Amino acid sequence: MAWVAALTATPADVIAIDGKTLRRSYQKKGAKAPIHMVSAFAARQHLVLGQVKVADKSNEIIAIPALLAMMAIEGAIVTIDAMGCQREIAQQILDQKADYVLALKGNQGTLREDVELFAAEQKANGFKDTKVSRHQTVDGDHGRIETRTYTAIHDVAWLQERHDWPGLRGVVMVESTREFGDKIEQETRFYITSLVWLAIQLGPAIRSHWAVENSLHWVMDMIFRDDECRIRTDHAPANFTTLRHMALNLIRKAPSKDSLRLKRKVAAWDDDFLASLIAA
Repeated sequence: MAWVAALTATPADVIAIDGKTLRRSYQKKGAKAPIHMVSAFAARQHLVLGQVKVADKSNEIIAIPALLAMMAIEGAIVTIDAMGCQREIAQQILDQKADYVLALKGNQGTLREDVELFAAEQKANGFKDTKVSRHQTVDGDHGRIETRTYTAIHDVAWLQERHDWPGLRGVVMVESTREFGDKIEQETRFYITSLVWLAIQLGPAIRSHWAVENSLHWVMDMIFRDDECRIRTDHAPANFTTLRHMALNLIRKAPSKDSLRLKRKVAAWDDDFLASLIAA
């Protein structure tokens, strides 16, 4: 943990926390399920800050507080998907002098219902009765056009009075429209946050959470073949995942502009390059 902290020359702005199952770490003998690792990822620096194995017969709700306790997160924004949208986790983030942006889904039933109903009513009358800020982005890639409209609802005193959620200062509604040729998909997502920010500031923080999927989980599968690894005895899967995260951090910090895949290959071929990675 101290080594990773030394790698991040500046504090992490957004720390995305998410879990990944190592699919081939299961054991048929004894019917042992594959292990699940929860990782913390610095979205801007693209570095893994830490990871914790989810204990057998447990879940991410138990692992996330342990991971948070391992890290110095003061001043950062912690983003977590709906599994981590828990009062205790929100309070711990605040106690560690950080802020949160938490995805809000069905596991927080009445809170989600109240937010969704209020947002729908206010949208219908043009948000005349509440204080909001709005921001829109349009992205195009691989023949797909995606429009995202962020609406930050700042007047949440009524919601806080009803639910008494730790540090709740705002609600964000994200409306996405994806166009693939003649096909159109629409989705609405909700988030709660301890930040008093405008939609134009909250939008990038919410988008940054996807770095843990695109720049960590996907890379571990494509470059390190994570899901093909059959290491599965005792603590070996968790330990080997930690080593791969360390290797990824070293490769990302290399000054070379080559791809991650090529840098990894060169490190295997060239001892001097390998030594330069470790010494850096």
